[in-house]
Amino acid sequence: MGNTRGRLDVVATPIGNLSDLSARAQEVLAGADIIAAEDTRHTRTLLQSIGVSRPMVSLHAHNESSRVPELLARLAAGEAVALVSDAGTPLLSDPGYELVSGAVRAGCDVRAVPGPSAITAALAVAGLPTDRFCFEGFLPARSSERRARLSALSGEARTLVFFEAPHRIAECLEDLASTFGSDRLAAVARELTKAHETTYRGTLAELAQLAKSDANFTRGEITLVVQGAPQSSGQVDTQLLERAIALLVRELPPSRAAAIAAQLTGAKRNEAYAIAMRVAKASGNTTDRTEP
Repeated sequence: MGNTRGRLDVVATPIGNLSDLSARAQEVLAGADIIAAEDTRHTRTLLQSIGVSRPMVSLHAHNESSRVPELLARLAAGEAVALVSDAGTPLLSDPGYELVSGAVRAGCDVRAVPGPSAITAALAVAGLPTDRFCFEGFLPARSSERRARLSALSGEARTLVFFEAPHRIAECLEDLASTFGSDRLAAVARELTKAHETTYRGTLAELAQLAKSDANFTRGEITLVVQGAPQSSGQVDTQLLERAIALLVRELPPSRAAAIAAQLTGAKRNEAYAIAMRVAKASGNTTDRTEP
């Protein structure tokens, strides 16, 4: 027993429709010595739907660090451990990273049992480019922090995927429209695979307006897909660069203001920094003198 290490199966579970649980996932869950579940009550309902009863232990954001040693000991003893989250693929805005990384370091066999994911499901129906994309998880809840994060992402050319809480989606879309531009295309996918699945498509401005008028828009689980920034033509709008820097220098050190402005406009960072220092000196804000 001492030389035989167990196996950790990372199991994707349905994001809504229970029929999406694969036959392989059912087999793995039924054969697990223990299931590490984000919410054992939620997972028990899933197991009951397929006629399976297995020992479970909770593993969530607040207890993962303390729970991992116990699960690694089980793996070292040769047990089969299945990791599941409440919905979709574990680790993607869900717990599990510490367990998986610990199991890898310990030399355990770690396998994926692929299946549902709100990220790929939303991309599949959004009608936006999917050849290159990036997943950004949940944006900050506070408006000021969210806008700062969006400013840093506004020049990203890949399609962007976010999760968002229903009570924040309207405000989030307004911030996106003001930061990315009102004409940027996007899709809001809500209640994917469930009875009331709906995908709203349009510009950020149109979606922001719809969020105010359609009561169903702000209900249920939401995945947001946003078109990437258009490719730069190589020609920098100098007036836009100067306006952006003038606004940013009021709130940020010159080097940070220059970095964001360069990303927004496609300008070279050293060019943006020179303008930022000039603007900062004129306003008396010269605390940041380190060139990028």
